[in-house]
Amino acid sequence: MVERPIRVLLAEDHRVVREGLCRLLADQDDMRVVAEASDGQEAIELAEAKGPDVVVMDVGLPGLNGIEASRRLQRTRPDIRVVILTMHDDATTVDRALRAGARGFVMKGRGVETLCEAIRTVHRGEVYLSPEVSDYVVQGYLSGANPEQDPLTEREREVLQLVAEGYTSDEIAERTGLRPKTVRNYRTAIMDKLSIHTTAGLVRYALRHGIAT
Repeated sequence: MVERPIRVLLAEDHRVVREGLCRLLADQDDMRVVAEASDGQEAIELAEAKGPDVVVMDVGLPGLNGIEASRRLQRTRPDIRVVILTMHDDATTVDRALRAGARGFVMKGRGVETLCEAIRTVHRGEVYLSPEVSDYVVQGYLSGANPEQDPLTEREREVLQLVAEGYTSDEIAERTGLRPKTVRNYRTAIMDKLSIHTTAGLVRYALRHGIAT
């Protein structure tokens, strides 16, 4: 009996990268790309519509980053496995990805063999971590180290990402369906929680914590 190929959804905002990954995965006998997304919200919608086995999710997606998209997807479709694809190997990003429900974490540049291994591993119900991050993740848990707690709510992280991407309060309101005054209230709450009172400071925070890239 021939096993069904692993159904994969690719979420990557750079078209050249996405198309390259699609071609490479198409060469695998046991995989089939069933959908492609260019932002986090589209990834969620396509995943719910197409029902892939695995979503390969870039962290730096516009509008709604890959970690937040993974968190929301796991609420509605916990059966879909997520592999995070990123250039960030810092402990905060790894921890946020795992807490969001991702089962795999792969560094960009490791090659298609590593990505395919991660896809197959999470499809089996196991966890896959790139060698660059696996050692210190294990050591962190063994030592009982507590990762930095994120003080922001899900909506605040979404607003912060859009602020870091250069959107005005009115533009954020249009994208999120919120009222402009509500967006401004969120910005004030974010600044108060983080003790950061300039837009430049918010951008630096978002970049440092993988909320924006």
